[in-house]
Amino acid sequence: MPEANREYKDRLFKFIFGNPENKEWTLSLYNAIHGTSYTNPDDIQFNTIDDAVYMGMKNDLSYIIHSAMEIYEQQSSYNPNMPMRFFLYSGSLYEKYIASTDYYLYSSKLQKIPRPACICFYNGTQDEPERQVLRLSDAYDGDGDIEVCVTMLNVNYGKNKALMDACEPLKEYAWLVDTVRKYQKKKNDLESAIDATIEGMPEDYVIKPFIVAHQAEVKKMFITEYDQEKVLERGREEAKQEGRDERSIEVASDMLKEGNQPVSFIAKISKLSETSVRKLASQMGITTL
Repeated sequence: MPEANREYKDRLFKFIFGNPENKEWTLSLYNAIHGTSYTNPDDIQFNTIDDAVYMGMKNDLSYIIHSAMEIYEQQSSYNPNMPMRFFLYSGSLYEKYIASTDYYLYSSKLQKIPRPACICFYNGTQDEPERQVLRLSDAYDGDGDIEVCVTMLNVNYGKNKALMDACEPLKEYAWLVDTVRKYQKKKNDLESAIDATIEGMPEDYVIKPFIVAHQAEVKKMFITEYDQEKVLERGREEAKQEGRDERSIEVASDMLKEGNQPVSFIAKISKLSETSVRKLASQMGITTL
């Protein structure tokens, strides 16, 4: 297995749906989620966070369309803390919105803002409901005045049929991920599995020309995510054997994937030693600060 590409950070989901040249697919996804029928892809204004000021976080995809701000994350593992991440993302996104518009924070009149929609697209191997809502308030010890709701949609192939039927690119993305997994089990060779999947992709799939044209990049994304998931699983096993908290490994892994966060900070939050964080980063093919 080749080493994961250290520079290629995008996930396949973002590569497909967050690409300006594929705005019609992003619009199809929006319509499928919200039951709308917009037809002009140029209504979409991408505003994805490349590097948030706070904690160096990056979000997968966000955009404004009409009076809505869509904030999307794709996850291959279940994370009940997504509402906090969306809370932090949204703060940066609205700060960005204020700076780029004539919004006046101190006006005596109510200033309208785009309404947020927080969606997490889950395609991990753990069985999860087709749709569930994660709430920030679930983490509170008592009542609190801030609520963030994240709708988690299971986009594994065969799940959420109505949503998939309404958005062909999403169904095809789900097929792609699912078929690579199946070939990987048979061949035990990820690169061969990816090549076989792309070669066998039905000719009428709308995303096929794009995937074929960018096959090298697609392979890098699959390999990077696969390698990182294997490292995380190995870290969990090591944590069990050493009597450490498995969750600490997951926290450190998530923070390392976000990028641009000092080892000392990751160690503090995850409760791992700096040496353990650096070892984990090295195994994941990530350069640390």
